[in-house]
Amino acid sequence: MASVLKRDTSFENIPSIKAKTLRINLNPDIYGTFAEIGAGQETARHFFRAGGASGTIAKAMSAYDKDFSDAVYGIEEDGRYVTQSRLKKMLSHEMRLMEERISRDRHPDRLFFAYANTVATIDFSKRYKGHGWVGIRFQLDPKQKEFDEIILHIRFKQNEARLQQETLGILGVNLIYGAFYKYHKPRKMLKYLYDHIDKDTVEIDMINFSGPNFKDVDNRLMSLQLIRNDMTDAVMFGPDGNNLLPAAVLYKKNILALRGSFRPVTKVNMDMFHKSHDIFIRDQAVDQNNTIVIFEITLSNLKASGEIDEQDFMDRAELLCALGHTVMISKFQEYYKLVEYLNKYTKAKIGLTMGVNNLVDIFDEKYYRHLSGGILEAFGKLFFKELQVYLYPMKNAETGQIMTSNNVKVHPRMKELYKFFKYNGKVMDIIDYDPEIMHIFSRDVLKRIINDEEGWEEMLPKGIAETIKKNNLFTRKLVRCEEEDQVK
Repeated sequence: MASVLKRDTSFENIPSIKAKTLRINLNPDIYGTFAEIGAGQETARHFFRAGGASGTIAKAMSAYDKDFSDAVYGIEEDGRYVTQSRLKKMLSHEMRLMEERISRDRHPDRLFFAYANTVATIDFSKRYKGHGWVGIRFQLDPKQKEFDEIILHIRFKQNEARLQQETLGILGVNLIYGAFYKYHKPRKMLKYLYDHIDKDTVEIDMINFSGPNFKDVDNRLMSLQLIRNDMTDAVMFGPDGNNLLPAAVLYKKNILALRGSFRPVTKVNMDMFHKSHDIFIRDQAVDQNNTIVIFEITLSNLKASGEIDEQDFMDRAELLCALGHTVMISKFQEYYKLVEYLNKYTKAKIGLTMGVNNLVDIFDEKYYRHLSGGILEAFGKLFFKELQVYLYPMKNAETGQIMTSNNVKVHPRMKELYKFFKYNGKVMDIIDYDPEIMHIFSRDVLKRIINDEEGWEEMLPKGIAETIKKNNLFTRKLVRCEEEDQVK
C-alpha cells in the first residue's frame, strides 16, 4: 500500500492551499493530469506555484477551442460542453492515456489520477452567473483495478469572472487533496471542499461518489449533507439512488410536484399521484413525454422529531425509489419558495398536488410575516403563470364531511383572495379519488409499524409492506462508524 494511505493527524487543522498542494507535490507516488476547460488552468496553477510539481503533474492542458476539444474528447451531439457527460469523457480519456504511457514496471507505486473541469463563467451581460462540472478519477492503491471517482456540480454566485476562476482553483485543490487524504471521511470531505472559500461565492448542488473505496457510501446521504451544510437549497436523486442535477432534470420540463412526509408512502399518496397525474397530462399545454414528477420532502419535515434521523430519511428514500420515483429534498418550507425555485429552470406548466389541510396552511398569513409584501407577495410568486393546484379531498374525522375546494374553511380575511384563485381555475379538485382509503394517514401507519400492531400492510402500495418487513424499515437505528465516517 502506497504511503498516501497512511493516516496522520499533522494536517487536521485547516491547512493553507499552498500546504495542501505542497503535500501532494512532495508525495512521490501521486501522479496525474489536469484538464480544465472554460475558466483557465486555475487548479493546476496552484500546484505549479507550490513547487515540486514535476513529480506530480504529468500534463496540464486547456482545450478551449471547440474544434480542438472535439478532436481530443469527441463531438457533443447536442452542442453542449458544460455537461456531466463531457466531464466523464475527459476523465476517461486522460486516465486511459496515463495507463498507456506510464510503465507500471518502472513505476510500480504510482497512484494515477485525472482531474478535470468544464466550466462556463459569468457572461458579459452578467445575466447568467455561470456553472460547471468538476471531477477526479483516482486510485489509492497502485494494484487497484477499478478507479474511485468523485463528480460534483457547482454554481457560481460571484459577479466577476476573475473571482469565479480563483474560487474554482481553490475548490479543485480541495477536491484533489480530499480525494487522497480525506477519502475515508466523505461527510467531512464535503465540508473541506469549502476550505478557504466563502459559501456565498459558490454552490454545490450535486455530488456523487463511486468506486471501491466508496462502496459503502450512499449518495442519497451525501445529498442530504449538502442541504444540512447549507451548500445548496435543493437536491434530487433518482430511483437508482444516484444523485441528479436538479437543473438538468427540470430544464424546460412540465413539472408535477407532490409534497409529503412519505413516512411511509401510503395508498393515499399514490392515489394522489395517479389521479393528479392523469389530470395534469390531459392538459393541452402539457407534453407527457416532456413531464417530470417529483416527490418532495422538506428539510423541516425531516426535522419533525427534532434532529434529522438519517436512518428514517433513508427508509423513506428506499421506499420511494423502490416505487420508481424521483425524490427532491429541499429547504423550501413555504410552497411559493418551491415554485420560485422550479421557475428558475422551466417556463412550462407546474402542478402541485396537495391535501386540503395543506391548502388551508397556504392561506394562513402567519407564514408570510417576514415578507415586506406579506401574503400578496408570496401569492404573486406561487400562482405565477402556468401553476395549478390539484386538491385531494379530506374526510372530517368528527363530522364525516368530505372537504373539497368548495367547502374548505380559510381565514375570513382570506376568503375573497381564495375565491379569486379558485374561480380563475388555479385550484382544481381531484374528484375520482378512492373513498375507501381516506382514513389512511402515514403517522397512523408508522405508529402501527413501530408498535408491531396488525393491519397496516393493506394501507400501503403493493410490495411496500414486504420491503418494510424485509429490511426492518422505520424500526432500526443507523449504524455509523465515526472513524470511517461511512454508512454501513
